[in-house]
Amino acid sequence: MVASTRRLPASGYVLEIDGQLKTEFATREGAFAGAQELKKRRPMLQVRIYDARTKAREEVRLPVA
Repeated sequence: MVASTRRLPASGYVLEIDGQLKTEFATREGAFAGAQELKKRRPMLQVRIYDARTKAREEVRLPVA
């Protein structure tokens, strides 16, 4: 079985979930809001935001209560 590969975007932000690129966003705020919502529903997932401009990934964690 061959897994499909998504290319890293040239601009914007992408949610990376358990190492796989998923949803693209135009703004960091939109990507962060989407990531937070996903982490609230599924806290066991590893969620990161990939920034195409800086080519960096940022881990998303739930706020500590």
